[in-house]
Amino acid sequence: MSVKGTVFKYGNDVDTDVIIPARHLTSADPMYLAAHCMEDIDPEFVKNVKSGDIMVAGCNFGCGSSREHAPVSIKASGISLVIAESFARIFYRNAINVGLAIMECPEASRAINAGDEVEADFDTGIIKDLTTGETFTAKPFPEFIKKIIDAGGLVPYTSAKKEA
Repeated sequence: MSVKGTVFKYGNDVDTDVIIPARHLTSADPMYLAAHCMEDIDPEFVKNVKSGDIMVAGCNFGCGSSREHAPVSIKASGISLVIAESFARIFYRNAINVGLAIMECPEASRAINAGDEVEADFDTGIIKDLTTGETFTAKPFPEFIKKIIDAGGLVPYTSAKKEA
């Protein structure tokens, strides 16, 4: 599976309180959360994001509280993939649980710029910056993680396995 989109770029230590501010945690509705995703760090994000776009960040993306609301809001906003130098461990697992594709690739994180057009292949781990022509290699997802993301998250994946 591969995705292609325009990049929204952020720095290091983007925490879950910035991804979805605590004042919006009164709802678990993905579309409500998407409407407030990144609003404290990038007020224009929700106005400009399109389905399939890609988020790129520095190290320790998703640090802070362990709320699942953060990856839910990113996924519901239309982001198809988050590429970062590194992820906070709880965010990494929560992203997989909700079916948000993520890739760790320090080289891509540093080289890709906001507005670049990027394509990524989950099977090979190849990330191509179509704007600059640069290619990067992230570790591809293990097969079981690909299946969870393809299913839309851990709950749909488990339900499908249970029905089979």
